Amino acid sequence: MRLDDVAFRYHRRGPWVLRDVTLSLSPGSVTEVTGRNGAGKSTLLRLIAGLRAPGQGSVRDRPSRIGYAPERFPVDQPFTVRSYLGHMAAVRRAPKDTIGTWAERLSFDHLLDVRLPELSKGSAQKVGLAQALMDDPGLLILDEPFAGLDAATRDTLPGLIAGLASGGTTVVISDHQRCIESLPGIDRLQVANGTVTRLAPGEEPDAPRLTVLEVVVPEADADTVETKLRADGYTVRRPDQ
Repeated sequence: MRLDDVAFRYHRRGPWVLRDVTLSLSPGSVTEVTGRNGAGKSTLLRLIAGLRAPGQGSVRDRPSRIGYAPERFPVDQPFTVRSYLGHMAAVRRAPKDTIGTWAERLSFDHLLDVRLPELSKGSAQKVGLAQALMDDPGLLILDEPFAGLDAATRDTLPGLIAGLASGGTTVVISDHQRCIESLPGIDRLQVANGTVTRLAPGEEPDAPRLTVLEVVVPEADADTVETKLRADGYTVRRPDQ
């Protein structure tokens, strides 16, 4: 598929979030989208997925079967995991047994009868991944899919992505935790200042500005909060006890 001179803004008179985006995405390719928070990475992913229409330019030759997993799966829905995925399978005309298959592969089969609002962030992320994967997509877009996942699933997902790409799926992924950087032949795009540029092999994206944020939590919650922050890709330093 191809984006030609694509530009996007959220309001008619608002600032352009992206401008003059021209790029091609080949079948079987894996493309990582990098950039600081707020640069427009998620907007670019939604344009590629067809969830947003460009204000200017065009998107051509998008595959008909698209899987999209947002950065935060919307859990405020009155369904169990099983009923939600069953509905999604019916909409996409996917086999019913695909629910059990992906629940097992992503290790959440014990949660199928749990209501969505009761899920942890990591478990909700797995449900979001399952609904994106269940239809054997020709185009798969994953927005920070590793955030909140347990270590075993984080280790499994890159191989799963590589397997889909080898079967011809076009994969586009935003991953600030850099869990997929070891995949061979991966392309990298940097979103910065409203533009999208393709990085050369081995080229590092512009380093983001860092700041130190002090977080005070109850002592009993410290380990849990630290684990969550590290899972989201942040560096945590605890003072000596």
